[in-house]
Amino acid sequence: MKICIVSNLYPPYVIGGAEITVAKLAEALVNKGHEVMVITTSSEKTESIEVLKGVKVYRINPWNVYTLYDHQGKPGVSKALWHALDIWNPNSYQKIRDVLRKEKPDVVHVNNYKGFSMSVFDAAKKENIPVVFTAHDCSLICPRANLLHGNGEICEDPQMICNLYSNLQRRLIKGKVDWLTAPSQFIIDKLKSCQFFQEVKTSKIPLGVDLVNKKLDKNYDRIDISYMGGLNKIKGVQVLIKAFRNIDNDKIRLHIYGKGVDEDEFKKLAASDPRIIFHGYLERDLLMNSYHETNLAVLPSICYDNSPMMIYESLTNSTPLIASRIGGIPELIEENKNGYLFQPGNQEELQSILERLIENPETLKRLEKGAFESASQYSMENYVNAFEEIYLASMTVNKKHNKKLNQQVIH
Repeated sequence: MKICIVSNLYPPYVIGGAEITVAKLAEALVNKGHEVMVITTSSEKTESIEVLKGVKVYRINPWNVYTLYDHQGKPGVSKALWHALDIWNPNSYQKIRDVLRKEKPDVVHVNNYKGFSMSVFDAAKKENIPVVFTAHDCSLICPRANLLHGNGEICEDPQMICNLYSNLQRRLIKGKVDWLTAPSQFIIDKLKSCQFFQEVKTSKIPLGVDLVNKKLDKNYDRIDISYMGGLNKIKGVQVLIKAFRNIDNDKIRLHIYGKGVDEDEFKKLAASDPRIIFHGYLERDLLMNSYHETNLAVLPSICYDNSPMMIYESLTNSTPLIASRIGGIPELIEENKNGYLFQPGNQEELQSILERLIENPETLKRLEKGAFESASQYSMENYVNAFEEIYLASMTVNKKHNKKLNQQVIH
């Protein structure tokens, strides 16, 4: 097959797990003999075409008030204008359609599309190419993509402007997707409940990771607890720091890996506790090595996380987790087998679970075994095979749809 993958970011430009997963999928498809191209945004005003590990990468720069890479720190007026132009960008539509006309792929697989706008779906459909869409977040129903109010609280009562946004997105994408996938059933159900993709075939496809061949042996002379991810309040890092600080034990350490807008505030919160260590952002290989020394990973999100890569990486590295009972997270955590869940934001409950596991290394050892066994179902091979099947199936769906339209025209 000739496959076109659309992703607003692509290595070496990485912010989250979605673009890492996209790159791994693209490279694995190439290794299986498919011809793969990626359309992504450019960090510069210039545009380019390059080949990375067999993948042909188009870096384009749709016109807007600034590039996707310059979003942080922009004034509110500029951000509002950027988002307005990013609803349906005609310049993006034309540039993407030009690439599709040139390459003529069999299928287009859209991932995160912010920076391209919804016009990416129209560009593919105008070229009569089947579209597979993977929802990595709630961008279709929430301008923030995380279903949170500005104060960080979960949004149960969308404001009028948010409802208008969701209604517009629904109209723009209707009839443009042949197959919807997401790493969690939570996201699929959330989109369906908001009247998206009512008649579209859907598949839950958990993320794929490179599995470790054997269970890792850990040291328990000191219990090392780790958080890997964005240093933002919506990830609940402040909850973890407060819970950890209240534990009176000299043989524990909290390692925090990552960067984010609230990093300085978290460092101030942890300043009086020398057991808390900030490591900053690490490249993937170094971050993977850190799991080898981690006895317990904590994911304290207070937002609707879809299917965090941190969970998959922890499991394959024999690392049990304590994680928030929110979003798609509970679909990956089996209580008392590979970890435990707690109520989002509940510092006392998190502290209680941490103390119980710190005091019982034998329980940690049992959970490590469960974590390693859980990881086997999330192989990259399974992930790639699932998408190969969906690409072929979406092509069939598209042909049937076109045949039906042709029959309607004839009659």
